[in-house]
Amino acid sequence: MFGFGKQEQSVIVLRDADGIEAAVRAALDRATPEERPGLERALEIVGDASAAAYEDLQAQWVRQRLDAAGVTGPADSIPAIKALREAAPGLSLRSAVDLARTTKTAESARRGA
Repeated sequence: MFGFGKQEQSVIVLRDADGIEAAVRAALDRATPEERPGLERALEIVGDASAAAYEDLQAQWVRQRLDAAGVTGPADSIPAIKALREAAPGLSLRSAVDLARTTKTAESARRGA
């Protein structure tokens, strides 16, 4: 039948950094002097994570799946695309390629920076 092709599935990055940051701030407000340095550092880490660009988070997701599959080559190689599709059943070829390209671009930008 026509028109009933495979539906696209994409990776959606969920951010809960605002809630986490609020919880760490609340803990910091109630912290003892001994707890403060650790909570202040945690707040810095949460701040850094929440500042990450959407593309960087996608690239991180892809790289984690490729590392788990033992793929060491470029993110847009055939073995990488295959590994992504195996790691996320239902991920279409197009979505896998788009994610791989985003990852390759993000990794290239990071190396050039």
